[in-house]
Order: sequence, then C-alpha cells, then structure tokens
Amino acid sequence: MNSALIRKYGQETLEIAKVPMPEISENDVLVKIVAASINPIDLKTQAGKMKMLLKYQMPLILGSDFSGVIVEVGSNISDFQKGDKVYSRVQKDRIGTFAEYIAVDQTDIARKPTNLTFEEAASIPLVGLTSYQALYDIMQLTAQDKVLIQAGSGGIGTIAIQLAKLTGAYVATTTSTKNVEFVKQLGADKVIDYKKQKFEEELQAYDYIFDTMGGDILKNAFKIVKPGGKVVTISGIPNEVFAKEYGLPLWKQFLLKVASWNIRKLEKATESQYIFLFMKPSGAQLALLTDWFEQDKIHPVIDQIVSLEEIQKGIDRSRSGRAKGKIIVRVDQQTVNEK
Repeated sequence: MNSALIRKYGQETLEIAKVPMPEISENDVLVKIVAASINPIDLKTQAGKMKMLLKYQMPLILGSDFSGVIVEVGSNISDFQKGDKVYSRVQKDRIGTFAEYIAVDQTDIARKPTNLTFEEAASIPLVGLTSYQALYDIMQLTAQDKVLIQAGSGGIGTIAIQLAKLTGAYVATTTSTKNVEFVKQLGADKVIDYKKQKFEEELQAYDYIFDTMGGDILKNAFKIVKPGGKVVTISGIPNEVFAKEYGLPLWKQFLLKVASWNIRKLEKATESQYIFLFMKPSGAQLALLTDWFEQDKIHPVIDQIVSLEEIQKGIDRSRSGRAKGKIIVRVDQQTVNEK
C-alpha cells in the first residue's frame, strides 16, 4: 500500500513509499482510510521532539487520526462489521494514518457522523478528544466558569470554543486580526487580537486556561488564573506528576521534575494547578462527539485538503502556523465528499 513516512528523525520532507499491508489481531479492524488529518504532534514526532515520551521504529508512517471504511474485522469484533464508516484517533504506539490502510483496536473507533463527509470527519478525532478531555474531564466546565482558549482559529481552538460554549461557560480566546470575527462566530465571548493586545493585560481571574502554545504564552497564563484554577496545556513541559501517571522510568521523572521547576514555582505562587494533557484515544468519547455533530451543535472547520501525494504541501502549511481549522489529507480519491 502507499504511505507517507520518514526514515529518520529530523527528515523534513515525507517520503511517499510502498509498505506492506497491516495485519490485524482478534480485537482489531482493518480500515481503508479515506481521509486523515495533519496535527502538530505529527510535526513534533517528525522532528524527534517526542522521543522522551514515545519510542518508534524506523521507517515510521506518520498520522494520528482518520476516517474510513472497515474492510476486515478480527474474530472478537461484534460491534462493527465490514462496510461500516468509522473515524478514530489511534493509539500512540500504533500511529500511521498517512497510508491507505490501518489496523486499529475496536475500542478506539466510532461510527462516522452521518452528516459529515469523510474529510470533515477526519478533522475531528484528535482535536475533538483533546478538547473534550481538557474541558470536560479535567476542567469540568460549567456555566459559572470563565475559560481562556488560546489560538481560537487553530485546529484545537475551533472545536474547543464550540465545546466550551455547550456548557454555557464564558469563553475568551486569542487570534490574529483577520480571524476576530471568525472566532466570534464560533461562539467566543471575548476575543484578544494578539497583534494589538496582550491577553495577560486584558483578562483577569479566569477559572481555567487551555494552553496550546507553550513557552512565554504559557507562563503568562499564570498571570490571569485565579487561585484554585487550572492551567491545562498540550504544548508545555510535562511535569513530574504526569511522568508518574504515564509510568515513565525514575530517571525521566527526575529530568522532567528539573525541567518543569519554573512552572512549579508559578503553580505555587498562584495557588493554581498545572496539568499536562496527553490525550487518550477513546471510541466512547468519539461517539458522544458524533451525537453532537449529528445534532448540529458543533461543526468542523477545514483549512485545506491535499492528496497523499501532495502531503508535503499540507505539512508545510501546518508548520507555518497560519491554518484556519484543520488540514486534511485525502487518501482515497474515489470515496471523496461522500457522507
């Protein structure tokens, strides 16, 4: 089958190459991938920035989420059958959605929303689950809460704003001048134009901050979080608490404890809680999102669609940081735009 892969970390251009078809276990389904999406974790993995947490063998097919059609089921599969249209964020040790087929555990898939195309569905799993777990599982947002969602026009932000508004929470976000009206249409109550304003000077006493940027932007989040609040990040430094929960060896726990020392000082000074989120695949949570999409409560946002052969164009677009919504890789040219 065709795939897009790297042969070493730091390889800037993905290689289109033929690889063997995946084999399935008794708990797997084999899916013919129609579309996949490009996510920041793909770029980090490509650059070798995830080696502390994830260990992969080369050559490595990149790609973390997809939509497609089941073509084979394992002997233990009872809830799905051949022909089912599904979508998923695969397990971190089983990535490889930039390819024509993938084997995936049945617990990680859900039926594709019937009102979405395959391209639209492929835009959802990673960002949808990440946002759901940050806003619903960790923050447990309510209508009484105020939350800042960084980068509102990005892949995560476009879905996170909509999910946060379903709870009735007050939502602030950051974006560039050209996207101010766009994020307001998504539901943002307060918009900070980072070209003209600094969020840490405009906002105060927020219950929660959902950080997707890291660096100084993450550090400045502690200037607006209220005592007892939470700063949840997907781009900051993993801390010792995460390292223990993730089961990392003691030497890695120690390294992350040292690396996150300044963050821990900010955490204590503001009497807040810092949480590094490493999203977990979940077919059950995807099924909840499916219901909301089919009820028209939330909507996908797509920036660009490229073919598998053009995937480098999509990677470069993602790396630029200028995408509005998700960048989609159309793998199967014959099943496009179907619902």
